[in-house]
Amino acid sequence: MEQARSRRAEGYVDTEAADVRAAAADVPPQSRPGDETRERGSATVSTRGEHTHCEQPIPRSRPEVGPLDGEAWPTEGGRPVVQRASVRRQILDALRTALVAGELAPGEVYSAPVLGERFGVSATPVREAMQQLALEGAVEVVPNRGFRVVVRGARELAELAEIRALLEVPVMLRLARTVPADRWGQLRPLADATVRAASLGCRATYAESDRAFHRAVLGLAGNEQLVRIAEDLHRRAQWPLVGGPVTRGRADLVADAAEHTALLDALIAQDLAVVQSLVREHFAGAA
Repeated sequence: MEQARSRRAEGYVDTEAADVRAAAADVPPQSRPGDETRERGSATVSTRGEHTHCEQPIPRSRPEVGPLDGEAWPTEGGRPVVQRASVRRQILDALRTALVAGELAPGEVYSAPVLGERFGVSATPVREAMQQLALEGAVEVVPNRGFRVVVRGARELAELAEIRALLEVPVMLRLARTVPADRWGQLRPLADATVRAASLGCRATYAESDRAFHRAVLGLAGNEQLVRIAEDLHRRAQWPLVGGPVTRGRADLVADAAEHTALLDALIAQDLAVVQSLVREHFAGAA
């Protein structure tokens, strides 16, 4: 019992929280008005919200995500230990991945109950994750229907690029003057990881490695608030434009990743002019 409590405190999830990242593919849009189902304890009540009775059923995925570090699933009395916050976090990560990959299409409305069926969980953690995405500006609430993915245009991406440049260029120039070459060299594996991810042509995989590289670079400034704000702007810049689920092909991703390597070389050489030019161009072409 004591071991089970310890494992529960570490944030493990139960087998009902399916491999939500893998389940993010092929999410069907839901745009019909109607009722939603909301759970209260063991009871279920109907309230105005997402409509579900006409929607095609989606098979539940079998759990594939295991606990951290390859350990066995924690159990108590033979039953898996549930950690609600971990389920919500996994769903949020899966929805973010689906956004970047274009599987949640701009302008489409999605209902929490149907997405919950897709991920193999109840509608509650999906709805909570969608509400977080609404705070981030990725979706908007549609009463009685669900959540609509926000339609974005080129102007918004240009504005994000301008803000990122204003925020990060001065920081990178300062770091180029003060951070020793061997410390920059330690970031080489992250730059190489973006190149490998780009070669796969998967926008979502590349987006994650892209953020990891930029997060590590800015992390050298020792300012957690800077890293957090820059991460939010970066994530917003990765959402696809309206007009197609994917606006950048493999060649674009490969070219973008090559700029990471060039930027690292310029930082090591303390070539401030090249650093400034590369960062501005990188942000401008990141959408």
